[in-house]
Amino acid sequence: MGPINSNWLFQTAMSSLQQTSSMNGSGAANSQSTGMSGSFMMLLMAAMLENVQQMQAPMQQASTTNSLAFMTPASASYNPAVANLTMEHKDVATSSADQSDLKFRPVQFLKLDGQLEGKLSGTAVHFIEAGKKYDIDPNLLSAIAVHETGNGSSRAANEKNNIAGMMGKNGLRSYDSVADSIYDMARNLRQNYLNQGKESIAQIGAKYAPVGAANDPTGLNNHWTQGVSKFYTQLT
Repeated sequence: MGPINSNWLFQTAMSSLQQTSSMNGSGAANSQSTGMSGSFMMLLMAAMLENVQQMQAPMQQASTTNSLAFMTPASASYNPAVANLTMEHKDVATSSADQSDLKFRPVQFLKLDGQLEGKLSGTAVHFIEAGKKYDIDPNLLSAIAVHETGNGSSRAANEKNNIAGMMGKNGLRSYDSVADSIYDMARNLRQNYLNQGKESIAQIGAKYAPVGAANDPTGLNNHWTQGVSKFYTQLT
């Protein structure tokens, strides 16, 4: 039900007064009675109008607030990590050697976004855009990042923006942004794994995180395929 219209209320009051006047007829006594009745009715209606206006004020304010909240762009509630791409990420076409089922496909954005935490929070859009650029399933990219970083909590992620365990000449690479790291991981997977005929997470893992590698003294690579596969399955 909408708020009471004050003009309608006033018109109703005046109509009532006119009806009262016609019923009372003419004459001094009746005129005096009508005047007293009219004064009383006007006071009563004035009080009612004041109450109505007081009731309408918070309702109008709430309506305005709700309208503003409804019209606020999604970007106000969703704050994606800024895609500060300072690296040049070259294009790499999909080769005929890629016979996998790991090419780009639409993903459930809200589901992916809701799974990413820590340093990965707000980066779903970058996994999707990098997936488009390099023709890779965004869920695979995010699954690798989640496993490599403990879902955005690793030291490499927080200090180096490195979310994929990418190595450089001096050990773990440092990136200016998480987005740069995501794009570099996607390029690496397209160029050196999928285009080389790696068709499954297990085949990728055998090269990406080989068991018994010299740079894996604690044996974390033993769990790479299982960890990545588990999160990938949760998303798909």
